[in-house]
Amino acid sequence: MTKHTGSCLCGEVTFEIEGDFEALYLCHCSRCQKGTGSAHAANLFAPGATLNWLSGETLVKTFQLKDTRHQRSFCGSCGSPLPNLQADGKWLVVPAGSLESTLEITPSAHLFTGSKASWDEDLHKVPSFEKLPT
Repeated sequence: MTKHTGSCLCGEVTFEIEGDFEALYLCHCSRCQKGTGSAHAANLFAPGATLNWLSGETLVKTFQLKDTRHQRSFCGSCGSPLPNLQADGKWLVVPAGSLESTLEITPSAHLFTGSKASWDEDLHKVPSFEKLPT
């Protein structure tokens, strides 16, 4: 069984995932845009995997959008997205950027592209820099 480790930005919350990821979805829904402040969320789905909090579990906050299935967990100190159980505990959903382990999985699909950000087009054509340009 595969093990992955991760943390929040401030390092107060650390965790370990035991199990395999089934999918990596890039979700472009308006809720994920608001929750990430970006064009999409990048979430790993691991049905049957186990989430073990190594430190900072008391800092983990979870927000459930009223009358929806949309849910996100985050660090109460730095706001970084964190894993959580969804669909009555059937899915472990892990923000891909929260992991420190190398992933073997690549994105499975883009979801809710009908509501993607208007500026999320042809991004491969935008100049790239290895660090902040001067």
